[in-house]
Amino acid sequence: MAGLINFEDEKEVKQFLDNLGVEYSYQCYKEKDPEGCQRLADYLEGVKKNYTQAAQVLKHSCENYSHGESCYKLGAYHVTGKGGVTECLKSAYSCFVKACDIKGKKSVDACHNVGLLAHDGRALESSPDPVAARHYYKKACTGGFAPSCFNLSALYIQGSAEVNKSMPKALKYAMRACELGHVWGCSNASRMYKLGDGTEKDEEKAEKLKNRAKELHGQQKERQLKFGE
Repeated sequence: MAGLINFEDEKEVKQFLDNLGVEYSYQCYKEKDPEGCQRLADYLEGVKKNYTQAAQVLKHSCENYSHGESCYKLGAYHVTGKGGVTECLKSAYSCFVKACDIKGKKSVDACHNVGLLAHDGRALESSPDPVAARHYYKKACTGGFAPSCFNLSALYIQGSAEVNKSMPKALKYAMRACELGHVWGCSNASRMYKLGDGTEKDEEKAEKLKNRAKELHGQQKERQLKFGE
C-alpha cells in the first residue's frame, strides 16, 4: 500500500527518518511552531543522538516561544552540561522557573525542581530559600506531584526563621502525599496520628496509614522486580 514504510528496509527507514527531521525543522523555523521545535529537539536527541543541536533547538524554543517543555528540558541540560551548554544550576533554575510558570506537560515537574534547588540553595547566590521552596512545592503539590507534598510536609516539620514550624500543616501535606501514593507520606502521617503530633491521637487512623505505607512499599518492590525480569 502506498505511504506505508517497510521497516525491514534500512534505506527506506533512513529516508523516512531524514524526512521527519526536515519536516520538524520546517515546522520550527519556518512555521514558527513551538511544538514543532520540541519535536525537532526530541528527534535530534532520540534519533540522531545529536545533543548539541538538540540543545540549540531547545534554547531557541524556550527563549523565542516560551515553550514550557523546551524550557524544562533545557534546564535539565544545564544541570549536567549536556549538549555543550554551560553546566550551571543557576541557569537551570531560571529555565525551571520559566517552565513552572507556563502551564504545560512539564510544569509540575519544573515547579518541584525549583523547590528542590531553592530548598538546598545550590542554585542561589546566597543561602537556601525556604520561602521560595515552599511556594514552588505548593504549586507542584497542587498539581498532584507527591514528592513536593512530602517535601512541603518536611519543611513544616523542620521549621526555620522564614517558615514557621507547623505540625498541623505538616500532617496536612503528609496526608496529601499519602493520598498520591507516597510511602513516606503515609508513614509520617501514621506516626503523627500515633503520637498526637499536630493532631489528636488516633490509633485507628495511625494503623490504617501504616498499613497503607506497607501496601505501597510492597507495590514498589513488585514493580522493581517486574522491571528487572
